[in-house]
Amino acid sequence: MGDVAMTVPVLRALVLQYPEVKITVVSRPFFQPFFDGIPNVNFFGVDLNKRHKGFIGLLRLFSDLRKLNIDTVADLHNVLRSKVVRTLFALSGKKVAATDKGRAEKKALTSLTNKVFAPVKPMVERHVDTFKQLGFAIDLTNAQFPEKAILSEEILSITGTKNQNWIGIAPFAQYESKVYPLDLMQEVINGLSENKNQKIFLFGGGEKEIQLLNQLLNQHENVIVLAGKLKFKQELEVISNLDIMLSMDSGNAHIAAMLGVKVITLWGATHPYAGFKPFNQPDDFCLTSDREKHPLLPTSIYGNKKVEGYEEVMRTILPQAIIEKIKKAVTF
Repeated sequence: MGDVAMTVPVLRALVLQYPEVKITVVSRPFFQPFFDGIPNVNFFGVDLNKRHKGFIGLLRLFSDLRKLNIDTVADLHNVLRSKVVRTLFALSGKKVAATDKGRAEKKALTSLTNKVFAPVKPMVERHVDTFKQLGFAIDLTNAQFPEKAILSEEILSITGTKNQNWIGIAPFAQYESKVYPLDLMQEVINGLSENKNQKIFLFGGGEKEIQLLNQLLNQHENVIVLAGKLKFKQELEVISNLDIMLSMDSGNAHIAAMLGVKVITLWGATHPYAGFKPFNQPDDFCLTSDREKHPLLPTSIYGNKKVEGYEEVMRTILPQAIIEKIKKAVTF
């Protein structure tokens, strides 16, 4: 989800700077709302369960896409499936380019021996390079973002009218090594909820996460669990109205960033140096675990690798530091 969200600011800049260009985004249907409202952008939903499943399905996908009279192909994912499709386009005479994910630099960054602790090129800039290969130089210095969504009565019946500052908190991630300890997150929520001039929305998904979010609710009147109450597109509309989002190194951070929302991120086994810092956010909005105490950090790009003795690194990020960072970032 985060990978797809990181393409949105690039595509928005592309169509604004090249209004004659028509883009077809090829991705899972779930992600279509990310691209709603961007001029000259159409969405093609891939059916990976039936029509486009397996190698034969990829041939069908190529056949389906050829009917759209595509001139060039930008492979922003650069995985086996997308490589097959772009290769077929290249063999048919179309110009293609693929995003270099910088795997060697990232491997050096996360190595436990001979670590090279230096920032690698951000993924957003890598996508810009991909389009440059196709003849489209994109300038992201004055990024444009969508207007805040007008919330429906159905959404407002859950959120209430916005007459306070709205803070979003997305406390989960795909891997445990990227999740801030819930007892410390409870302290953060308790501290933020003391100010009744702000309302806190908790984001997540699935039964287990909803149960945990309801525990974090802790009877605070100005804290609302949104998980399970809204459709995905409606959640995006709420996020666009937030004053700030507190997130792990996860998709929610990139979603908020693509909508022009301020994003504070917390980093455990991973690190913003790997190129996944949310778009257009200052460096000091990334709160990282203590490398003096844990010098092998980052130990993973995606958080899927475990290193003995590094299970609790996020406890070095103090709840009060998070609260103070949010207070400074938003005028209360």
